[in-house]
Amino acid sequence: MNKITRYLKNAPDYIFILYAIITAFSTYSSMYAFRKAFASATFENEVFFGINYKILLILFQAIGYMISKFIGIKFVSEIKKNNRGKAIIITILISWIALFLLAIVPKPYNIIFMFVNGLSLGLVWGFVFSYLEGRIYTEILGAGLSVSFIFSSGFVKTIGSYLLNNGVSAIWMPFMTGAIFILPMMLFVYLLDKIPEPSTLDIENRTVRKAMTGNERWAFFKEFSFGLILLIFAYVMLTLVRDFRDNFAAEIWASLGYANSPQLFTNTEIPVSLAVLFFIGILYKIKNNFTALITTHLIIIGGFLLLGITTFLFSKGLISPFLWVTLTGMGLYFGYVPYNSMFFDRLIASFRKVANVGFLIYLADSFGYLVSNGILIYKNFFTPSISYLNFFINISYIVSIVGIILVSITIVYFAKKHKKLLIE
Repeated sequence: MNKITRYLKNAPDYIFILYAIITAFSTYSSMYAFRKAFASATFENEVFFGINYKILLILFQAIGYMISKFIGIKFVSEIKKNNRGKAIIITILISWIALFLLAIVPKPYNIIFMFVNGLSLGLVWGFVFSYLEGRIYTEILGAGLSVSFIFSSGFVKTIGSYLLNNGVSAIWMPFMTGAIFILPMMLFVYLLDKIPEPSTLDIENRTVRKAMTGNERWAFFKEFSFGLILLIFAYVMLTLVRDFRDNFAAEIWASLGYANSPQLFTNTEIPVSLAVLFFIGILYKIKNNFTALITTHLIIIGGFLLLGITTFLFSKGLISPFLWVTLTGMGLYFGYVPYNSMFFDRLIASFRKVANVGFLIYLADSFGYLVSNGILIYKNFFTPSISYLNFFINISYIVSIVGIILVSITIVYFAKKHKKLLIE
């Protein structure tokens, strides 16, 4: 056993928590440098096949990312524990090579390398989260990790914007941003891989987590199919709005009159990150797994509600653009983060199933990105006259209402399911 692993097994809980959060957060934050930096460029007036070049980049990366989620349903849920660190490094290196080829291959033929970039990076979340699931502190660890994709999305866009403002071309900027993070990423993965496996106490509270066969995945889905389908639909709603906000942040800010302000990408996400980290993290104090599961449902409903209400207030001129962007982000991530961290962890524990969270996360993610890509195509080919700002406002209203209804129904479904389990 490695010295770091041995120390963490016997260290005070707060030491383990800090170590796990920092290494997981840093690993996934590093990955974002290879995925989202390109979104800080607008590629104005670059059109191929009648389509804006940035739209092509986003679409090809998103298609690759979506396909990787379907692959991940099997691959992430079946990967052996000793292969996770190597898998993270290999997938990120492939994505970086793809960014290099993106820069040297002539446009528009280089867009295929954005597909490769997305195809490789879509597996990283599942590998990283597998180090954190099935523990009594999973809520804290998951919230700490989830903050990475809130904060890092803005942070890497800020770095990308500064590179652009200092003479780096838009096509080389993604690769150069990745170059800044390549060595730190390898160090963080090395440290992440030293996290010890769940303790006996963890297993008693959250059940055993193990690789799942195809038959085991199908049996789990059939048992909870109605609730899972509704939850996935709700997650699809969150994903399409979150992705749209993320990919077109530069265009939305420009429509609001804040062009060429790279610091805004980070400034709006810092309060969101802190709020999500606090409110999601404290759920670990709820010891009863089913109570925590229902509470998480309510937090997700609150996120949908915040998205709709703040958009209405902004539309009426009652809050500022900065506050609106910040609060819509908070609403989206109050809904989005639980799905990617503690929600499915508590579901497995509530019904005492031997499974893993990777299967459920990638099941939800695959359909989330499928629909998100569909909305992207619809916006750019069927409603091109609608501005990114107005389109974001319109879908925010729809998603808020539909999401509240779907998650409310699943509360009733799982309550009945759990009551039946107790009777048996």
